[in-house]
Amino acid sequence: MNDLEKLGEQLGKSGKSDKLKSIADSDAGKAVSRMVDAEAVQKAAKSGDMAALQNILRGVLSTDEGRKLAESLKKAME
Repeated sequence: MNDLEKLGEQLGKSGKSDKLKSIADSDAGKAVSRMVDAEAVQKAAKSGDMAALQNILRGVLSTDEGRKLAESLKKAME
């Protein structure tokens, strides 16, 4: 089992996976999804390119939708 599978299992057991799905389906979640290049994120994550991931995150957090999404995620994980 890889780390992402373990994380998914832990989120499911804690009941937070439903909260996260709800956040992803929110207006802010959908807006962020449209602004992020999924292929670029996947490529950076697979290659371990932290600078690229930080740039992507910085771009997302520079928007109102990104900040709303981050705040919702923070609350959901408490």
